[in-house]
Amino acid sequence: MSVSTAITAAAPTLGEPLPVLGRDVTVPLVTGGEVGYAALDYAASAPALQRVWDDVAAYAPYYGSVHRGAGYLSQLSTDLFENARKTVGEFLGCREDDQVVFTRSTTDSLNLLAAALPAGCQVFVFETEHHASLLPWKDAEVSYLDAPRTPRQAVETLERALAARDPHGPALVCVTGASNVTGELWPVGELAAAAHAHGARIVLDAAQLAPHHPVSVTELDVDWVAFSGHKLYAPFGSGVLAGRADWLRAAEPYLAGGGASRRVTRREDGGVDVEWHDSAARHEAGSPNVIGAYSIASACKALTDAGFDTLVARERQLISTVRAGLADVPEVRVLSLFGDDAPRVGVISFVVDGWNSSHFAAALSAEYGIGVRDGLFCAHPLVRTLLGTDPETQGECGAPEAAPGEKSLNAIRVSFGAGTPDEHVERFVRAVRELVSGGARWSYRTVDGRCVPDTSA
Repeated sequence: MSVSTAITAAAPTLGEPLPVLGRDVTVPLVTGGEVGYAALDYAASAPALQRVWDDVAAYAPYYGSVHRGAGYLSQLSTDLFENARKTVGEFLGCREDDQVVFTRSTTDSLNLLAAALPAGCQVFVFETEHHASLLPWKDAEVSYLDAPRTPRQAVETLERALAARDPHGPALVCVTGASNVTGELWPVGELAAAAHAHGARIVLDAAQLAPHHPVSVTELDVDWVAFSGHKLYAPFGSGVLAGRADWLRAAEPYLAGGGASRRVTRREDGGVDVEWHDSAARHEAGSPNVIGAYSIASACKALTDAGFDTLVARERQLISTVRAGLADVPEVRVLSLFGDDAPRVGVISFVVDGWNSSHFAAALSAEYGIGVRDGLFCAHPLVRTLLGTDPETQGECGAPEAAPGEKSLNAIRVSFGAGTPDEHVERFVRAVRELVSGGARWSYRTVDGRCVPDTSA
């Protein structure tokens, strides 16, 4: 079953949002009083699930070094760390011989894979990717593909590019599962089939997909998958690269040091010989982030236990509420590649006629207690393509004091997920209507390139 097919399947009975940290936090309003904070920036960092935090807190007193300690706590921590690896592999539907490598983030995972590419590898990547997928391939021959306007066009564009490549060398396709700008789902299974038909491999950037939808390496037939813990309702700087072991085993370790080495010996000439591990440890030198790995595994279990059918159905309802609310405001334009009917996750970007994005986002925060994101979302080529703007366009920041030549902040992004209450998206829709119809109730100015409430009066 493809990603797009699965997410549009029949919905079960809707449930309540999953408990997350910060759900009871109140923030001050510049207009006076306080309000419960509406965290609608899940695409940047999702709040940690309460269950994950509780699991980490319960383990913390037993923390110990892993793999090299003889003591009880070290043995316990080693078992926990390696069981976390197994849990993540199961969550991702990995093949029996796949490796699960713990990293710092999606960016770190894709840079690790970039460092492991065979010599002469060609890389194919759409301009629509997040910078984590767009930029790591500096030592490869990279083909940047134009933004498609339909899923079918994405597959056809890739097929043409692959058909024109040198068929004798290695090749890699890098593609997102869900856009961090539009939330739209990409035809991952079809792209994987196209890649393999032309002798290429494929890595899936699942940073925005895995928190919202089940991801199976086996069913999608991708070679690797990368994602970040902080988008999967897990705290701390942790991530995962999971998939085929051969390129990883053949590459020099991503970091050289303890843990990656199996044996180090001195030579008679005074040099050093190193035998590296063939396992995931080869690319996990140094003391690992055990709590980060455990928190990812805990989040994987929590999402699995909650049931993705239920989570997807509830999120679809939230998406409908937001999109219907924005559609009622003529001044709002939602950004999209594939059109209104495209399946998507809870990530929506838009612009408002007559408003600068920084000003609008600042007013949402200061006057309504709503946290969103504004800017280019580390996907500059995509946002500029969607807006039809020149990459060199200069503009004000949105406040009267904007310095000449400051870059314009181009769009607003609202994002949500398993922990989002209905009230938060309903408040967001009301706030958009009120700001567009009545304007901001406070004055704002630019500080360090950001629009902020003017408290000098």
